[in-house]
Amino acid sequence: MSNALAIAHVTQALALLLESNLGPEFDEAVKVEPRKPPADPPDQPTINVFLYQVTPNTSMRGNDLPTRASDGTLIKRPAAALDLHYLISAYGDETELVGQRLIGSVVRTLHEIPILPKDVIEQAGERPYLVGSDLAEAVQRVRFTPTVMDIDETSKLWGMLYQTPYSLSVVYQATLIFIDGRETPVPAKPVERPEVRVLPFGAPGAPVPPVIGDGASSSRSGGDVESAGRSGGDVEVANRAEKAETPEKPAARTPVKAPSKAPVKAPAKAAAKSPAKAPAKAPPRGRKAAQPSKSTGGAARGTETDSTAEGAEN
Repeated sequence: MSNALAIAHVTQALALLLESNLGPEFDEAVKVEPRKPPADPPDQPTINVFLYQVTPNTSMRGNDLPTRASDGTLIKRPAAALDLHYLISAYGDETELVGQRLIGSVVRTLHEIPILPKDVIEQAGERPYLVGSDLAEAVQRVRFTPTVMDIDETSKLWGMLYQTPYSLSVVYQATLIFIDGRETPVPAKPVERPEVRVLPFGAPGAPVPPVIGDGASSSRSGGDVESAGRSGGDVEVANRAEKAETPEKPAARTPVKAPSKAPVKAPAKAAAKSPAKAPAKAPPRGRKAAQPSKSTGGAARGTETDSTAEGAEN
């Protein structure tokens, strides 16, 4: 936790960190200024550290809630979690690519030392305008990570700097800075008498058991039925498993007897009974029924012949 000077302290410590780690690639005197990019680009080698935005940290912004009791008493000191966004630009003689060399040194330094060292914080805190800052005692250290910005975002960023020409620059985010409040929370009351009781439901002084509604009971009964069905299925599966295990011994005998008796006798009897009776009985009945008609017709024809013959004789 830090006080309100933490933001300015981080900016000054970042400028001091970059200034102390420029060599050995760059042997010229470089001026590092914690200010916004100038409208008139300087000719001497210069690095500008510009804090252009302060945003709340999304992951830690609500960790101190609630901070007060129902009566308004402060029970916990509030702390604001912040992220700082820096625009670091470089200036110098373009014929000797001074700006590009300085940007390379900046990237190398922040990639090699991403966490702000404590000795640099203490050295930056010696400035008279940072007296009273307690950033060096903070538990959470400040970490710098590069921010990727496309052409559109870069143009918008430089466009808000009125009448400031563009210069080669990089953007970094510093996280995490806590700024806590000044009010001291009220200490909690000590425990006067520790007492732990265990009571069953229904005993005097015991809490009332929860009442289960119709929906809950029906859902439970449905769950019981389902569980009973599952248990019944398990029993059926177990019975099938036992039946499958028990006939292992007779399995060798039954396949031998069954094919010899049942398949041979059944087709033989069926073939002997059904085809023999149906064709044998049907034709005699047709013939017997047809014979009387033929005999009757023959007798009639014979009678007519005899009577014709008698008539001729007469």
